[in-house]
Amino acid sequence: MDYKSYIAEKLNIEGATKEEITSLIVTPPDNSMGDYALPCFKFAKILRKPPVAIATELKNSFEIDDVIVKVTAVNGYLNFTVNRQGKASAVLKEILLKGEEYGSSTLGNGKTVCIDYSSINVAKPFHIGHLSTTVIGGALYKIYKKLGYNVVGINHLGDYGTQFGKLIYAYKEWGDREAVEKGRVKELMRLYVKYHDEAEKNPSMDDKAREYFKLIEQGDKECNELFKWFKELTLLDVDKVYKQLGITFDSYNGESFFNDKMGVVIDELQQSGLLVESEGAKIVNLEEYGMPPCLILRSDGASLYATRDLAAAYYRKKEYDFDKCLYVVAYQQNLHFKQFFKVLELLGKPWAKDMVHVAFGMVSLEDGTMSTRKGKVVFLEDVINKCCEKALSVINEKNPDLENKEETANAVGVGAVIFGALSSSRIKDIVFSYDKVLNFDGETGPYCQYTYARALSVLRKGGEIGLYDDNYALNDDEYNLLSLLAEYPEIIKQSAEKYEPSMITRYAVDVSEAFNKFYFDCKILGEEEGVKNFRLALTFATKTVIKNALSLLGIKAPEKM
Repeated sequence: MDYKSYIAEKLNIEGATKEEITSLIVTPPDNSMGDYALPCFKFAKILRKPPVAIATELKNSFEIDDVIVKVTAVNGYLNFTVNRQGKASAVLKEILLKGEEYGSSTLGNGKTVCIDYSSINVAKPFHIGHLSTTVIGGALYKIYKKLGYNVVGINHLGDYGTQFGKLIYAYKEWGDREAVEKGRVKELMRLYVKYHDEAEKNPSMDDKAREYFKLIEQGDKECNELFKWFKELTLLDVDKVYKQLGITFDSYNGESFFNDKMGVVIDELQQSGLLVESEGAKIVNLEEYGMPPCLILRSDGASLYATRDLAAAYYRKKEYDFDKCLYVVAYQQNLHFKQFFKVLELLGKPWAKDMVHVAFGMVSLEDGTMSTRKGKVVFLEDVINKCCEKALSVINEKNPDLENKEETANAVGVGAVIFGALSSSRIKDIVFSYDKVLNFDGETGPYCQYTYARALSVLRKGGEIGLYDDNYALNDDEYNLLSLLAEYPEIIKQSAEKYEPSMITRYAVDVSEAFNKFYFDCKILGEEEGVKNFRLALTFATKTVIKNALSLLGIKAPEKM
């Protein structure tokens, strides 16, 4: 049952619609205050009464029934207590019936969401800095799928620019085909770093690098074959990491794909009068919107990020007819996206409002930041492998006889990396700590995985779940856990609305903590049959929801740990 809608339906507040009332109803931090609460402060202006008086009047006029059994007015809040037995019976039956489909929705049926994420650079390392965009985008992909949307995952490859001219120069001067085939991106990075070291002593190298890039643009056979080879080697390397993280894409159309699609945009900008000349360059003046100009063409006629992003937006709208197009890109690009979206708006594109920059903070290791040019990078594959190795050492120490140790360690190690990156609000900067993300007792992925394994262990020992009384009188531990399980469908919707997978990680931790409290405070297997069956059913529902929540993040749930 949608309790919020049910409550709103029974309330009659002058000047407020049912939808507005529903949106204001919240879940109190403590069940002793009630299951739901309506703050009455927003109605004070409309009704010209103090919130305390409004709450009291609404309480006196509200008819309690077998769904809402108690209503109280406290300090301007209207608090509602639901029928515990009725709620418990309905929630448990729904989870047991739907299983992995619990939380699924038809909300997005007939709608398309494009998600641009990860977007690695060809011939450059897939490093720890790519972690957030990759796992935030991957989680949003799964969350929107769960809500019934048609989702298009896009890896907008960084495969365009003078850096490829530099790389061709470096390869021709110092490269060896066999060494590159063997070392792949790491060898290409070594050549790239060597180029920058040498270019500091000999700046004329940059002119030659620009020539090589121009040859790529002009279709030169040798340069394009090298460029294609660098791209293939890069994708071979990064595909291993994507498979480890459970990340998939529907499109790898990168910047170079839009090289011949920018003309339409430039023509429209020209015809609309938006494109003006400034010091030889072509720009869109955004001064009246409090932004610097958006550069479209450099003085030498070369395109820029904004030009290619505009062309990509045109293509995606035509190809996918999206209802939303999300860009999971670090907050350092805030200005770029404001400019880019504003230009689309000025071009009269009604779908400009559907473009969303999903910004996030930076990730660094405890020992500092990184620089590709100077070779100071930490490969994401190395971070994942180190976490898997550490997880295996913990398993060897705590449960050396565990079957499939390596497989479990990989699930725990990869899960720790993903959960660690998604454990805070996405806009926060993250300092990645191996010890912190692999803590089995903290608010981490391994803690949630361990709780899932514990619930499965209880179910194995408990055997088949028999009948229990629908009117079973729940204690507080049971009801707190069950109330959390009931919130799962709403948590998924909210995480999609706010583009915030951390809501799922927080929820998984809350459920795990509530289950562990229930596990330690409530005897399960030694109770009389009706109580045992109810608690086994609650345990089954909990393990189902934990596994579902972790799967939305791209994390596996090992059955034994």
